[in-house]
Amino acid sequence: MGVSMEQRRRFSPTYLPGGQPVIERLHTLEEYAQDHFRWSRISPRSSSHDVMKIRGHVHPDLWRHSPFPIKEPLLKRLQNKEELTLQACVIYHHILMYMGDIPGRRSRLGMELTDVIFDGPLKHELLRDEVYCQLMKQLTDNRNRLSEERGWELMWLATGLFTCSQNLMKDLNQFQRTRRHPIALDCIVRLQKTLRHGQRKYAPHQVEVEAIQHKTTQIFHKIYFPDDKEEAFEVNSSTRTDILCNKISHRLKLRSCEGFSLFVKVGDNVMSVPEGEFFFDYVRQMLDWLRKTRPATEVPVQFSYQVYFMRKLWTSTVPGKDRQADIIFHYYQELPKLLRGYHQCSKEEAALLASLIYRIKYGESKQDISSVLRDILPMDMVKAMSSQEWKKEIAKCFNQDTGMSPEEAKIAFLKVIYRWPTFGSAFFEVKQNTDPSYPELLLIAINKQGVSLIHPQTKEILVTHPFSQISSWSSGPGFFSMILGDQIRGARMYCETTLGQKMDDLLTSYIALMLNNINAKPERRKSR
Repeated sequence: MGVSMEQRRRFSPTYLPGGQPVIERLHTLEEYAQDHFRWSRISPRSSSHDVMKIRGHVHPDLWRHSPFPIKEPLLKRLQNKEELTLQACVIYHHILMYMGDIPGRRSRLGMELTDVIFDGPLKHELLRDEVYCQLMKQLTDNRNRLSEERGWELMWLATGLFTCSQNLMKDLNQFQRTRRHPIALDCIVRLQKTLRHGQRKYAPHQVEVEAIQHKTTQIFHKIYFPDDKEEAFEVNSSTRTDILCNKISHRLKLRSCEGFSLFVKVGDNVMSVPEGEFFFDYVRQMLDWLRKTRPATEVPVQFSYQVYFMRKLWTSTVPGKDRQADIIFHYYQELPKLLRGYHQCSKEEAALLASLIYRIKYGESKQDISSVLRDILPMDMVKAMSSQEWKKEIAKCFNQDTGMSPEEAKIAFLKVIYRWPTFGSAFFEVKQNTDPSYPELLLIAINKQGVSLIHPQTKEILVTHPFSQISSWSSGPGFFSMILGDQIRGARMYCETTLGQKMDDLLTSYIALMLNNINAKPERRKSR
């Protein structure tokens, strides 16, 4: 008996371990639809023969490709749910537009369409099965090659965002397993990762959409480091920030990634990515937030952003303990703080540090020291002596360390600053009116010791509040506030600053680490 063209089209070759080909039927939703799809109104295009043939069964147009919009969801359980019914129909309409089955502006093929398709299912569990059914339907018996290609792009994006119910999972797995489209296998792998790591919170990032549209299932993202170098790392839809941090620290041969974090920079805004967040979710969240908070006239069509990997918490940082971290991160993160004049240091220390910075920048070259004083001295100390006096003191320190390499100079620089109580601090210039005993303009340093209030001119530490004394804190676009001592009778300190959210995030991270370390310590056994 011969095999018809229809039968050939419904079968796909696979192979046994010995290499013998096996014919495996392409799986469809035909059987699943009988129990779970709504009954269809017969299309006016159907002949009377078709009507008789499908009487008592779900119309094939509900489980195989059709270029026509729907007025009701595919799944019965969405009926009588007005809001979800409307969303399901809108999603299907946008799937048709993305796949090219109905006319749509080519410029809308990207995130504008994928946002509509995936936002609903990410918020409503009932819509996830509906979307997977819609995609499998449009990929069944689809004779339009371009439409099929775009349908698989959507399937690839969906499997990296959310899963379906156990009720549908068997059919979804069989559907993907029996297809020989190049993306089908990757969809199976992505779905398994989503099952393990959990679902995303936001629709695909533009990078993900553009990657699959260019037939690329591997996404490499540039990560920048404080030493002005950069490297590309593979990220995917299920990549979480802690996993990416581990991957970066391993490649850079750091002893540990504890205390390091990813930071996203958009314009002047630099925000730390929370540990455990999906990488693309956070980037998407931040860009969406900036679009909403900035005036429309200031928001460009597309935000460009950069991702940095830097040390955030300095609790276990000891210069010389991790040479790679010192050379790539610690030196370059501490240098700007010194040059801005945030630390309190003596002239002797300033001259020594300047000689080390000079060696790192210029090596054994004959660059005139007096011409680069502003690049190697704290800004508040440049005028503490004449340029000739500074030149003499710096040259003397430089000559004492003849033969020192730039890498050794970086570690020596850190060992000097390590002796100071403000080592590893993040500094914030704020304005306060709550405590008249302190200057109105203050410098606040947050480090492993706690929160220090510093006189902005003398750099004297006025007081340091350990984390254990801070009972609560809050922040907003223009302020940072914390309560010291008891929650009810404690002293409240209110600061005006544009960096309140950064202060909040850093304080939260230090206290979370402190509590985690306390809980991790084993209890001492009581002596009998």
